[in-house]
Amino acid sequence: MADEEQEQEWEMVGVASTNLAAVGYKKGTSELRVEFLKSGAVYQYDGVPEGVYNEIITGSSAGEAFDSLVKKGGYAYRRIA
Repeated sequence: MADEEQEQEWEMVGVASTNLAAVGYKKGTSELRVEFLKSGAVYQYDGVPEGVYNEIITGSSAGEAFDSLVKKGGYAYRRIA
């Protein structure tokens, strides 16, 4: 039950990208979730500042922002789905 409640707190936002399908963010824990378009895989990145999330969802290219700010940013991550 706790896992279900935790999952319900995530609100994934669709993004216009050839690589990403959706992203979500939890302010309280600074966790970023990313769903990839082609594979459907979902990864969670820890310790990501809210500004990085905002840049991904509002910038001109969600995929480029994700690549330069998150992947190259060296955040700890794990595949969750």
